[in-house]
Parts: sequence; structure tokens; C-alpha cells
Amino acid sequence: MYEIIMEDMTKVKGRTEISELGEFGLIDRLTSRFGAQCKSTIFGVGDDAAVLNASEKEAMLVSTDMMVEGIDFDLTYFPPKHLGYKAVTKGISDIVAMNGVAEQVTISLAISSKISVEFLDDFYDGVAFAAQEAGVDVVGGDTSASVTGLTISVTAIGRAEKERVSYRNGAMEHDLICLTGNVGASYMGLRLLEREKRVLGDVPNPEPKFAGYEYLLEKYLKPRARYDIVESLLEEDIVPTSMIDISDGLASEVLQICKSSQCGARIYLERIPIAKQTNELADEMNINSVVAALNGGEDYELLFTVPLEMRERIMNLGCIDIIGHITSAEQGKVLVTPDGAEIALEAQGFKKQ
Repeated sequence: MYEIIMEDMTKVKGRTEISELGEFGLIDRLTSRFGAQCKSTIFGVGDDAAVLNASEKEAMLVSTDMMVEGIDFDLTYFPPKHLGYKAVTKGISDIVAMNGVAEQVTISLAISSKISVEFLDDFYDGVAFAAQEAGVDVVGGDTSASVTGLTISVTAIGRAEKERVSYRNGAMEHDLICLTGNVGASYMGLRLLEREKRVLGDVPNPEPKFAGYEYLLEKYLKPRARYDIVESLLEEDIVPTSMIDISDGLASEVLQICKSSQCGARIYLERIPIAKQTNELADEMNINSVVAALNGGEDYELLFTVPLEMRERIMNLGCIDIIGHITSAEQGKVLVTPDGAEIALEAQGFKKQ
């Protein structure tokens, strides 16, 4: 074995930059070597959460997420209580996106020397508040030292009836594409915080101008997982044919469903729900609010598909917009403007920091 390893290490390999593959291309490349070896693994890599066998009728759902200082959050303006709350939201949203109910989370931290005990107290107050609100238990975690800043890892565990688990790969032609809440608000909240940080960086006793945009700040700093939607779907006995949460942007999530389901999609621009404050701040900052809605991410709303015949039942639930429908793969993935023009849907993404 040692000789084989040494032989492999001597081979000259070309270098591929991660940027050439992109986030999802990298994930596909790294995980393509894994297959299920255990009978208890129902579904592994490739969705919001892994699906494991729990009993004859129930499945266990498991997901893991990371948040890295300087990439996913900036401690200059991110209160530790809100950071703890958002960490839990990020974890359980993946369980919700499988049409499941989250039950437990673990929180692991890599902590730099600049972090105080008081900061961690506040962080875990936020964790505790989010966990109590969502009805989940914090059952463990780990801590380690860090020389590069704060890193947070969240593992969420949940359950669902096997017949009610919604994967990304179940969308069918003519299915309705549904969206909860609105999109773009979280990204505009981030842009507002970044603007005030830039403007007030050297100002003693700074007074940021947040008035009128409190909703946007809450959507970025303290987003709420949509477990209420899963409860409503259960009450109405509706099982989405596919589902995903809005963590990387609406366009990206539509494309993920299309890739997994091997289908196309038509999204109607005028049907995309955008909050009033999102439009107002976008105008103020000369940003296209539609671009923010399509690519902003971190809204943690739910995007899902249902058969066409469920239209009235979905509309009766409230807080859900039908923004398009699934097509054949040959028809592509397009954004349809009010004048009927079709634009190829692309996941541009925004660099958070």
C-alpha cells in the first residue's frame, strides 16, 4: 500500500482552479465517487439533506452546513445573537426543504482568540431562541481553536414519512412552480449593511441609516425557516413533487431542480414576489431588484412544484405564489418578460463579502 501511494504521489498532475468548476461543479466532481453501501441509506449526496431509513414508514433526514467569517458573515455588523439564530435557521431549512420536520441540531465552532466568552454567550442565546421557536433540541457539537476567524458548522436532523419526502428530482412536465414569501430582501439587507459600514467606517459614534428598511435587515440577519409551510402542506395532504430552499438564489434553485429532474422551466418575471422595501432600496442604490431577487440568495423561502390540478389548493393556502411551470428539457430554462420575450435563466450568484 505504501509503495502504491508513493507511486501516485510522484505522478505529475495538472492543476485545475476551483473557479473553473464553480461550487456545484466542484461538489459533483468530489462526490461522484460515492455510492450507497448501506441498506439504511435511502438517498445520499445530491439533495438538501441525506435520507436514511428510520423505520418501515419513516425516514431520518440529515444535513450539514458551514458558515465562515469573512465569507458568510461579517462580525462588524452581525450581532452574535442573530448569528446564532441564523446558524440554526440555515441548518433546519435543509430539513424543511425535504418536506420534513427538524428535531435536533448540533453546533460546532472553530474560535479565534478575538472571540470573547461574552460573545459566545450571546451567540448561544440566539441558538437557544431559534431552537425553542422551531421546536428542535440542541444535542451536541464541538469546539476548536482557529487562527483565521470564526467558523460555524451546523448539523440538522429531522424526520418525515417516506411517502412525503420531497426530493429535487421529482418535478414533472406541466407541474406548477411555487414560491413562498418573497425573494431578494436578504441580499438587499446585506447591501444596506455593507453600504453603512463603508460610509461610517472612520466615523466616531456612527449612526447608520436603517430607518424604513428594518424588514430587509431582519431577512438577512434573522431569517426564519419555513417550517410553517411544511405544516400547512401536511394539513392539506399536499406532497410537492420536488422542493428546495432559497439559499443560493431563485435562479440557481430553479436550475438545480431542472438538473435533478431533467426538465425545463418557464418563470414569469411579473409573478416573482418582491417586497416593497426591496424595490425601494434597489432604486436608491441603482440595483435591479429583479437581478437581486434571482441571484441574491439566503432568503430561506421554499421553491417547490406540484401537479397542475393542485392549483386551487395551493392558492388557498396563502403566502404562496405560482411563478411558472415545468416544461420538457428541450424547451430550456427561461425567464419570460411581460412583453413575452424569453431570457435564458442563469445562476449568476452574488459574492457575499
